[in-house]
Amino acid sequence: MALGDLMASRFSQSSLVVVSNHYDDCPSTHGGEDAGDWTSQRRDSDSASSSYGNVIATTTSMAYLPQTIVLCELRHEAFEAPVPTGPSESGLVSKWWPKDRMKTGYVALVLCLKISVDPPDVIKISPCARMECWIDPFSMAPTKALEAIGKTLKVQYERWQPKARYKVQLDPSVEEVKKLCDTCRRYAKSERVLFHYNGHGVPKPTANGEIWLFNKSYTQYIPLPISDLDSWLKTPSIYVFDCSAGGMIVNAFMELHEWNATGSSGSTKDCILLAACEAHETLPQSAEFPADVFTSCLTTPIKMALRWFCKHSLLHESLDYSLIDKIPGRPNDRKTLLGELNWIFTAVTDTIAWNVLPHDLFQRLFRQDLLVASLFRNFLLAERIMRSANCSPVSLPMLPPTHQHHMWDAWDMAAEICLSQLPSLVEDPIAEFQPSPFFTEQLTAFEVWLDHGSEHKKPPEQLPIVLQVLLSQCHRFRALVLLGRFLDMGPWAVDLALSVGIFPYVLKLLQTTMPELRQILVFIWTKILALDKSCQVDLVKDGGHIYFIRFLDSMEAYPEQRAMAAFVLAVIVDGHRRGQEACIGAGLIHVCLRYLQGSMPNDAQTEPLFLQWLCLCLGKLWEDFTEAQIMGLQANPPAVYSPLLSEPQPEVRASAAFALGTLLDVGGDACRDGGGDDECDDDEKIRAEINIVRSLLNIVSDGSPLVRTEVAVALARFAFGHKQHFKSAAAAYGKPQSNSVLNSLPSLAHIKSTGSRFITNTNQYMQHVSIVSSQLGPLTRVGNENPSMVRDGRVSTSSPLTTSGIMHGSPLSDDSSQHSDSGIINDIVSNGVVHHSRPKPLENDMYSQCVAAMCTLAKDPSPRVASLGRRVLSIIGIEPVVAKPSNLTGSSRLGETTSSPAPSLAGLARSLSWLDMNADHLPLTFRTPPVSPPQQSYLTGMRRVCSLDFRPHLMNSPDSGLADPLLGSDMPSGGSERSLLPQSSIYNWSCAHFSKPLLTAPDDSEDILVRREEREKLALDYIAKCQHSSVSKINSNPIAKWDKTFETGTRTALLQPFSPIVVAADENKRIRVWNYDECTFLNGFDNHDFPEKGISSFCLLNELDDSLLLVASRDGNIRIWKDYALMGKQKLVTAFPSIQGHKPGDQGLNAVVDWQQQSGYLYASSEISSIMCWDLDKEQLIHHIPSSSDSSISALSASQVHGGQFATGFVDGSVRLYDVRTPEAPVCTTRPHTEKSEEVVGIGFQPGLDPAKIISASKAGDIKFLDLRNSNDAYLTIRAYRGSLTALAVHRHAPVIASGSAKQIIKVFSLDGDPLGTIRYYPTLMAQKIGSVSCLTFHPYQVLFAAGSADACVSIYADENYQAR
Repeated sequence: MALGDLMASRFSQSSLVVVSNHYDDCPSTHGGEDAGDWTSQRRDSDSASSSYGNVIATTTSMAYLPQTIVLCELRHEAFEAPVPTGPSESGLVSKWWPKDRMKTGYVALVLCLKISVDPPDVIKISPCARMECWIDPFSMAPTKALEAIGKTLKVQYERWQPKARYKVQLDPSVEEVKKLCDTCRRYAKSERVLFHYNGHGVPKPTANGEIWLFNKSYTQYIPLPISDLDSWLKTPSIYVFDCSAGGMIVNAFMELHEWNATGSSGSTKDCILLAACEAHETLPQSAEFPADVFTSCLTTPIKMALRWFCKHSLLHESLDYSLIDKIPGRPNDRKTLLGELNWIFTAVTDTIAWNVLPHDLFQRLFRQDLLVASLFRNFLLAERIMRSANCSPVSLPMLPPTHQHHMWDAWDMAAEICLSQLPSLVEDPIAEFQPSPFFTEQLTAFEVWLDHGSEHKKPPEQLPIVLQVLLSQCHRFRALVLLGRFLDMGPWAVDLALSVGIFPYVLKLLQTTMPELRQILVFIWTKILALDKSCQVDLVKDGGHIYFIRFLDSMEAYPEQRAMAAFVLAVIVDGHRRGQEACIGAGLIHVCLRYLQGSMPNDAQTEPLFLQWLCLCLGKLWEDFTEAQIMGLQANPPAVYSPLLSEPQPEVRASAAFALGTLLDVGGDACRDGGGDDECDDDEKIRAEINIVRSLLNIVSDGSPLVRTEVAVALARFAFGHKQHFKSAAAAYGKPQSNSVLNSLPSLAHIKSTGSRFITNTNQYMQHVSIVSSQLGPLTRVGNENPSMVRDGRVSTSSPLTTSGIMHGSPLSDDSSQHSDSGIINDIVSNGVVHHSRPKPLENDMYSQCVAAMCTLAKDPSPRVASLGRRVLSIIGIEPVVAKPSNLTGSSRLGETTSSPAPSLAGLARSLSWLDMNADHLPLTFRTPPVSPPQQSYLTGMRRVCSLDFRPHLMNSPDSGLADPLLGSDMPSGGSERSLLPQSSIYNWSCAHFSKPLLTAPDDSEDILVRREEREKLALDYIAKCQHSSVSKINSNPIAKWDKTFETGTRTALLQPFSPIVVAADENKRIRVWNYDECTFLNGFDNHDFPEKGISSFCLLNELDDSLLLVASRDGNIRIWKDYALMGKQKLVTAFPSIQGHKPGDQGLNAVVDWQQQSGYLYASSEISSIMCWDLDKEQLIHHIPSSSDSSISALSASQVHGGQFATGFVDGSVRLYDVRTPEAPVCTTRPHTEKSEEVVGIGFQPGLDPAKIISASKAGDIKFLDLRNSNDAYLTIRAYRGSLTALAVHRHAPVIASGSAKQIIKVFSLDGDPLGTIRYYPTLMAQKIGSVSCLTFHPYQVLFAAGSADACVSIYADENYQAR
């Protein structure tokens, strides 16, 4: 299958996963028809795979075993862990494709033959090898023969390096060689010099490393030490010694450079030596070889290889050797016989070298210099041929033996096929030769390896052959497809491919126009750039960016493939100004914006990955590039990106936020606040930026921390560019307010929502913030408490702006709201200079909203987001002081705490009601001296909050503005300050997607499916037992119990479905995990930092797979943990505030939440008049359902069978049933608990498929059984207690319920009202003891429940039939 088709099939499968997969009977309110089709497909396939006989009908099993899995994407692996670094700036490409590529610029050919005079130390045999450069020197006069040999050798070398300069010296003297060497180095400069020495007419080299030359009269042999030669030629250089005992020279050279290792004579690494034989060996004299067999192998390898092969094959009797010189074609034309042989020979020798040599040595010898690479390929042939004559060529650096490598067999076969058809081709020049099957067979071998190979197996030896195949059009597509499959196996595969030398080939292929190659080339470049962006310079230099922009703009490709092109372009422009300029010149901005503006909800081109990378590409394009930012601002970005900020995929929303954030200029304050030139004061630009920020404020409470992170980074940029205005707004935001003002703020709870597809909570948030900001009057801070002094131009407290009423939150401040429309502060004080900068009312309002958003982010339940939020606040001069948490006593009101200032500053401690920011223990401080002391009369009725914290060394700071802790006085200005801005993480997170396999399923996917099937079968067996077996009695003795497990009482507990594990939490923050069969402690950790937030409840997500633990705090913050049962290895998957819209300062939040696996919805509510419905697959608030009651919700239960349905109990005793398909009003309402109107403390759906049968229990002690379809009255009532009922649990499948009381009693009933057991406190020594019951929870599939009590005891009870696993 072609890679394009393979990619399409893979992506068509994976892209469906993005669609919300809620398998309930109600149609999805946001998925459209496509989602319905996909749901039916998945339901059909899953029901087919999960049928286990006739245990339960298929529809029932589907209802009881939901297929939805949430929070298992890449972003949930370890969001709180360090952010991935993204593509490396100097990685694999630069490692395997060095910029300092070398060239051999000068070649010196020195021939010492002295034809007709044999050297004294050589005794020749007869017949003897005579040919030199395939010329018989005795066939002509010695002088002519010598010249012909020299000329032929030059021609043979020019075949490998035609652009080099050549100089031939025939039988030279030492002086001539010295002059030659000096000339070579002078002309070559820093390029490599080749020195070729043929010493067949002189004695062997000496043991001291001397080669022999002649005197001028040819009467003596003159030695030339290798040290002299090395000093003349210098480095870089390569030597070829074709003489007997050549190893002598190599040994001497190695010793020379060991002595001079610390000298300046050059590095051994820059010198390469090739010698014909070992130090003790003599060149072969057999007549079957030429006399210069070593030189012939190096310069005419095909001729030499074929001649040698003929001698050793069955063809030696039938083939005329002279035909070898008549092989038709040219060496560089691969469509001819000679060209194909040369091509195969190159592929074989490259393959042998890559598989045998260390990769860095292969890179140096075979990829750095064309001539050196050719010589070493041919050297491998020389080793093979000469070893057959008991001669071993040597080299420096030394190579391992390769003469017996099995790839030589493939070469022999190709040679035989060639030679077998050679006679007919010579006879008939018109005849076409039959191409060798060599490359096809090698590609097939590579494909077999891809089907079975892995990182832990031997690498595929055919990789160099794949590289060679890219040169041929007929094999190129298949080779690229296989190469793409290989690169997809992981970073190790990319490293191997680059080590072969793939980069320049795929770079060159970007210049081709073949349409069938475009998709696979984009894929290959995606895999390379996912690991290393250092080649962005080469791509731009060669115009490669235009190739990807055209592909991005083509409608024929799949959107996932176009997303890859957008990724490649994003990497090209990432921090690369020349790349940014080139892409802008090529129209990339308009291409991206056109597809973003044209995206429709159900359009195939709006694949989330495509939208995500369009946004990221644009963000990187105009990041820190003013010209591009101006072009972006002119395109009205809020109109383009606002729809994307409500997309179902968090990655798309975060990417859109990133793109908007990079449009915000972080120019200096001189431009923003000090006048500056006209361009800096461009009102249109300011308005565009404010519109961008307004769009971002809509997602400040998004359900995904990935999105909130990008909002925090964008707000930091905005705050940095508008620093002085922000500091003024922060001062106004922090002005003390009386309770009357705070209490007069309208509650968001009364804002009603409609049943639209998507409703953001942020319009309400913005409205609330504007209400807050309108209540905040002007505030000017001063640097001295003396009311009569003005220092350094600072405004004193005698200023009319700082009258006591405005300064100290008196009733006069209620009237100050009339000033809010005219600006926050008329005179901004900074560095002792008063700047008369009057923000417009629109800007003024926006700055206040931003400060409120920053405070919200600083309290975020995600540690990463909260940290960013605090950094953003510090930019505008507010330093959150995270006080050491202290356990609140019973007498302390929630939210009340005080912190003592340092003794030396005791008199400076002041209260400041930051809209009760301290409710989450995040007191904020100005890093400057405080305002004048408040009068006692003004403190009446004000909430007491954490006092301000001051730093002594800042007391006398010359800056009267709010100090910036991140940008302290010691920090230099300009770029250094900007480097302290928090950095975005979405780009690096998103890059990690492409470094993972895209064409194959993860290795563990099969194991996951097997485990899921096992658990489904087990669950169905349990459900059948629960439904068909009668529960007669609950054993009053616990099967497991832990006393004093917490410092405070047990708040909530949960039983895992497939492991004997119980999870429990105390009233503050501690979570503990036990194995109740073995009574062993497994893990313990804190859910959050501040105990007064408390823990409200647990939910188990993905219970049929790798389960996640959802922990809800009393303030509505949700944190979801994985690996929570492994000691010390728990990881936070995600966190978000589920309750939105409550008034600032609400201290009495007591959130109720429940999870519905069937739909993937989380329902949450508290002391507000609405219910939040979160889609955890999208990590998005999708419904804001009005509760239709003036009373607050005290109990909530989601149906585990019917997706989208949930029931609520209220403080006034009423019960309501809701359906998300009709969010405007509840399905039905009743008030079963009317006698005392006691609040509902527990509610649950009865077991079975009936959607309207509900059980509710009130604090008064009565338990009501309701059928809301037939009657509003209870059809069964159990008077379980006389008041003080504290907990109710309804089994999901078995006909049993349990209730608990503050009077230390647990009662268990059947659905008919029959008592099944009572567990109570007996004051005897050995009897069972329980405390005031605080929580009850059933096992999902067994008659087993856990009880927690106020005395920190956790007990587990079972029916009489329970057997430990």
